[in-house]
Amino acid sequence: MDPSRKGLLSDDGARRRRSQDSDSDIDAKSTATSTTPAFLGGPQPSLLDSLRRPFTGRSRCCVIITCVLLGLWAILSAGGTIFYTKYKEAPPTGQSPPWYPAPKGGTLKSWADSYKKAADMVSRMTLPEKVNITTGTGWRMGLAVGTTGPALNVGFPQLQLQDGPLGIRFADNATAWPAGVTTGATFNKELFYLRGKGHGLETRQKGIHVLLGPCIGSLGRMPAGGRNWEGFGADPYLQGIAAAETIRGVQEQGVMATIKHFVGNEQEHFRQSWEWGLPNALSTNIDDRTLHELYAWPFADAIRAGVASVMCSYNMVNNSYACDNSKLMNGILKDEMGFQGFIMSDWLAQRSGVASALAGLDMTMPGDGLLWEDGKSLWGAELSRAVLNGSVPVDRLNDMVTRVVAAWYQLGQDNKELYPEELPNFSSWTNDKMGVLAPGSKTPQEEFEVNKFVKVLEPHKDLARQVAAEGTVLLKNEGILPISRDGLIGLEQKKLHDGKLKVGIFGEDAGPGKGPNYCKDRGCNQGTLGSGWGSGSAEFPYLIPPVDSLKREFNDDKVTITEHLDNKLDYYKRNPSVLTDQDICFVFANSDGGEGFLAWGSVGGDRNDLSLQKGGDDLIEHVHENCGNGNGDVIVVIHSVGAVEMERWIELPRVKAVLYANLPGQESGDALAELIFGDMNPNGKLPYTIAKSLKDFGEAGQIMYLPNGIVPQQDFKEGIYIDYRHFDKYNIEPRFEFGFGLSYTTFDFSNIRVETVKDKSPLPSPRPAASAEPPTFDESIPDAKEALWPSDLRRLERYNYPYLDSVDDIKNDPYPYPEGYDVVQPPSQAGGDQGGNPDLWETYVTVTVDVTNTGPVAGKVVPQLYLSYPDTEPEIDFPVRVLRGFEKFNLEKGETKSVSFDLTRRDLSYWDVVQQNWVMVTSGQYSFSVGQSSRDLPAVAKW
Repeated sequence: MDPSRKGLLSDDGARRRRSQDSDSDIDAKSTATSTTPAFLGGPQPSLLDSLRRPFTGRSRCCVIITCVLLGLWAILSAGGTIFYTKYKEAPPTGQSPPWYPAPKGGTLKSWADSYKKAADMVSRMTLPEKVNITTGTGWRMGLAVGTTGPALNVGFPQLQLQDGPLGIRFADNATAWPAGVTTGATFNKELFYLRGKGHGLETRQKGIHVLLGPCIGSLGRMPAGGRNWEGFGADPYLQGIAAAETIRGVQEQGVMATIKHFVGNEQEHFRQSWEWGLPNALSTNIDDRTLHELYAWPFADAIRAGVASVMCSYNMVNNSYACDNSKLMNGILKDEMGFQGFIMSDWLAQRSGVASALAGLDMTMPGDGLLWEDGKSLWGAELSRAVLNGSVPVDRLNDMVTRVVAAWYQLGQDNKELYPEELPNFSSWTNDKMGVLAPGSKTPQEEFEVNKFVKVLEPHKDLARQVAAEGTVLLKNEGILPISRDGLIGLEQKKLHDGKLKVGIFGEDAGPGKGPNYCKDRGCNQGTLGSGWGSGSAEFPYLIPPVDSLKREFNDDKVTITEHLDNKLDYYKRNPSVLTDQDICFVFANSDGGEGFLAWGSVGGDRNDLSLQKGGDDLIEHVHENCGNGNGDVIVVIHSVGAVEMERWIELPRVKAVLYANLPGQESGDALAELIFGDMNPNGKLPYTIAKSLKDFGEAGQIMYLPNGIVPQQDFKEGIYIDYRHFDKYNIEPRFEFGFGLSYTTFDFSNIRVETVKDKSPLPSPRPAASAEPPTFDESIPDAKEALWPSDLRRLERYNYPYLDSVDDIKNDPYPYPEGYDVVQPPSQAGGDQGGNPDLWETYVTVTVDVTNTGPVAGKVVPQLYLSYPDTEPEIDFPVRVLRGFEKFNLEKGETKSVSFDLTRRDLSYWDVVQQNWVMVTSGQYSFSVGQSSRDLPAVAKW
C-alpha cells in the first residue's frame, strides 16, 4: 500500500480484521504492540508488572495451581496465539452490527443557535485547527489531565478537561464531595442537583471547561466491582435521575458535564489492553434488550438533560471496542438517543484511527496513541493525513469539530466573564507554585505560576455535610440511637446508670490515619475511609475523622470518651480493660476498592470479596464479646465502596445499631455525629442490595479474576436480572434489600389512587422530523499545504500536533472501508429528540398516595414506587418489580402529605428486539406498589 494511504493505520492497513462488526476494525498495531498502561495517573505498570498483578497477595498454593492451569491454557491456545502474533490482530469474534454513517449534530431546535454559531466558526478554520480540536495534546502536555489544541485564527481556546465525579482531581482548595454511591443513597433529587451545582461552580472557578463526570457506568452488576462507588447505585432508574439532576446542576454553571463510561465497564480486571498482561480488553457481551433496559437506560436520561459529552469506555462490547463501536456511538447515542454533543474516548481507550472516526468518536483523550506520552497520536497529524488522502471524509471531520464547538457555545463558554483565563489556575502535576506547561515533554520550557491556590470550597461545607448525612443508612437500631450529648440513650433519653457514661471508640476507620491524601489518588486503605481510589477521587482539603467529631460533641462533664484506633486484636488482648470498662462501644470498620490502575495489597481495583478489610469482622466480634465485660452495647459504623457481608455479627445480641455511612467525603465525622446525636433523623436508603453472601448474587455477580481467553469473554447471560431484580426473580432473601433504611420515626402509606393521563398504546408516536437542519460545509479536501509545519512554531517533544513534515506522498486512493459502511441505516423509530422519541417522555399515568408520620419525631420519608408488568405477555420475561419513582420530603409528627408519581411511556415499556422500539403492554393490568423499600410496599394499585 502507498504510504500516503496509511492515514491513521499504524501498519499495513490491508491486514485488518473483519468481523460481524466491521466498524471495530482495529489498526493492526493497536492490539499487537501496545503496552498500554492503566488509566490516568501514578507510575504506570510495565508488562512484567501487569503479569504479576493477578497474583499479588495470593497464597503460594493458589499461584502454583493457577500457573499450572495457565500453562495448560497456553498449550491449548498456542495455535491461536501464534496466529495472533503473526497477524497482529484479535480473534475474529465481533458481534456488534455496523451502523454508518455517523449522524450529524444540529438536528434539534434546542441546540440550533449553538450549531449556527459553531458552523460559522468551523467554516473559517484551517484543517490543522479542526484536527487540534478533536485531538488531545497528550498526557501531561497541559495543566489539566486532558487538553485539546486551540484554533487560534478563529478564537477557539484550548479546552481544559479534568476528573471527576466527586471533586476536582489534583486540585487544591476544592471540595471533596461525598461519592456518587453516597449521593445515590440520599434518594434526594434536590441534593443531586445542588451537589452538581456546587461541583460545577468550583470546577469553573478552577478554570476547567469539561468536567469528567458524573459516572453511571459501572452500573453495579457485580457488587465487588472496583468503580461502582463512582455511580449512584445498582438500578438504572436511580442512576438516570441522579445523573440528570447532577448534569443540570453542573451545566447551569457553564461547565460541560461528561457522562461516563459508555458502556458495560462493570469490572476493573482486564478492562483494557495489557493492564492485566493480556493484549486485549475484556469483552462484555450484552443482548439488545438488556443494553436498552439496564446499561444504556441512564445515558438516555443524561442526554435528555442536555449533557455536553459522553465518554466511551475501555472495554469491548460484543467484541468491538466501545470507542470503535459504530452501533453504540452512531446507532444508539447519536441516532436513537439524539445526542447532540461530542463523544470522547476514555484515556487511551481509542484503539484505532480511521475506524474510530467513522464509528462516531469525536475527540480522543488524552491524545496519545497506544502508549502514554509517546507523541504518536492515532489522530493529530495522522488525522490530517487521513483527511487529505480521503480516508476520513471531510464531512465527518467537520461534524466532529462542530459538535465540540457547539457544546462550547451551548454552555456559554464564549463568555469571557465565565472563563477569563486561558489556563486552569492549578497544575495536575506539581504542588509547587512554579512549573511548566507540559511536564511530559523533555523539551526545555520556561517556568511560570502554575498553582495560584484559589480557594473555592468554603460555600459548600454545609451542603457536603448534608449529602453525607442523608446518604448514611441506618440498618439496625434497637433503641440505642439517638444518644444525647449528655449520654442519654434513645428517644426516651434514658440514663444507663448514675455517674458518667463511658464510651469507647474502636477501629482504625474512626481516626485520621496518616492523613487523607497519604496515598496518591487515595490508592490505599488507611485511616477513616472517605473515598474510593482512582481517577474518580479528589484531593481532600481536609477530612474530619469520626473520632474528632464524637469527642468534640459529647459533654465531658457527662461522658467519658476513650479512643483506640487500632484493628489489631493483639492490642486489645494485651489491654483488655480498654474494652471491659465501657458502657457503649463504637466500632468502625471499612472496605475499600477503586480503579484498576492502582492496587492496594491484593486488592487490584475490584474487591476480592465482600468481607470487611483489615480484620474488621474480627474486630467487631471481639468488641462485642468484651465491651463492658460482655454487658456493653455496641454500635457498628461501616464506611465502604459498596455492599459488605455482615452475617458474622449483624444478629449478635449486643450489636444494637448499625450505621452504613458509605463514602462520606470531607465532612465524614460531622455528618455522622448529626445522626448519632439526633440533630438529623436518619433518612438514607440503600442504593444496592446487601446480601447474606456474595454467592447470592449468582453467577452474574462474580468478578472474573482469571481470564478465559486472549480476549476475555464476559457474557451477561442474566440479562436484566441484577441486584434486587435477581433476588426477586429467584426468591432469595437478602440481608437488607434495595431501598431499605430505618428512621427514628415510622410512616404509614394509604389511599393509593391512579389517574390515567393518556390511554395505553403499543408503540410511541412516529419519530418526528428533525426540528433543525444540521449545518453544511464545503466538503472538498483542503489544500494539503495547510497541514505543513509552520516555519515559526517551536516544537515540544511528545506533544501532539496536527502538522505534517511533508505532503508529497499524499494520494487519494480507494480506502478499504469497513463492511456495512455503504449501507445507510434507517433512523430509529425510538429516536427523534434528546433522550429518544419525545413520546417516551410523556406522562401516561399518575399514581398518588398519602403518607403519614405515625412515629414520635419529625423525619424525612422516601416513598418509592415499583412497577410490575401485566402477566398477559407470557413470552416476555418481566422482572417481579422495577423502580419507577421516588420522592423525599419531611413530615412532622402526625403530619400527612400526598405524593404523586408521574410515569412516562418509557417507564411503562420494555425494549422489543424485533420491532426495535419501546413497547407498552396494552392488555392486562400494571401493578404499582409504593412503600419504603423494594420489599416493603404496603400500598398497591392496578392500572
